[in-house]
Amino acid sequence: MWDPSKGIKLGPFTLHFYSLMFVFAFGLGYVLMTKIFKIDNVNQKYLEPLFTWTLIGTILGARMGHVIFYQPELFKEDFWSVFLPISTKNGIKFTGFSGLASHGATIALIFTTLYYSYKIIKKNPFWVYDRLGIVVALGGAFVRMGNFFNSEIIGKQVDPNSPFALLFPQQSSEYGLTVPRYPAQLFEAFGYVCLFVLLWILYRKTNKKYQQGWLFGLFFIILWAIRFFVEFLKEPQGDEFIQFAGLNTGQVLSIPFMIAGFVIMFVSKKFKITQAENEKPQ
Repeated sequence: MWDPSKGIKLGPFTLHFYSLMFVFAFGLGYVLMTKIFKIDNVNQKYLEPLFTWTLIGTILGARMGHVIFYQPELFKEDFWSVFLPISTKNGIKFTGFSGLASHGATIALIFTTLYYSYKIIKKNPFWVYDRLGIVVALGGAFVRMGNFFNSEIIGKQVDPNSPFALLFPQQSSEYGLTVPRYPAQLFEAFGYVCLFVLLWILYRKTNKKYQQGWLFGLFFIILWAIRFFVEFLKEPQGDEFIQFAGLNTGQVLSIPFMIAGFVIMFVSKKFKITQAENEKPQ
């Protein structure tokens, strides 16, 4: 049985666990990127703008991605809720962003990181993507933990005798009678933690970080493969506007990213640098 409280009561306010997981994701990401910049001899002055542009890209991109791919009716029914954490239906009230999509966040991060790479740190974007992917893998695990606390993005029905069977009574109003389901959020979170460990080992113990784009390509392939296969165990997220050959929206959107990962790994051999070039003082 999984029926936790929504958050921690702080007087008249409630600190939602989902929001807390985002704080952990960005907080630990900042600490980790600080360490990475020290390893690569990068001036710490470039850390703050990276954090700022990553935050902007993640929140706005994830929100727009959810609305465009899963809930486009909000553009007509509750326009301001698309861009602000409020609802204007039946009066204005604070709701937080209740719908975020990782595909949208990824697309936005690609563009905000391009700007950061060319205009601020002045490095090959693949150099930045390689290192950002390590941080994003860990952050993704925290986000899925937040989904678990919220009892959202739940799995399909499973045999009650399965060791993975969980009850999510908070979602009974949406999915009907409470029945045992897969904790799909935890499966995905576990996959992202494993991806983080793999990328960190490759970054620290091999020379692949000097082949700009190789780590990022691998990150794309594995991250979206995890998403693709876990989707088989998930309930649909809203209306599935994009479907193909029995695949749902999340799976269809993941395929181009996986293909892009293979392409990036292939072309990364053109962007090799030496250790001296990588650690050149700035």
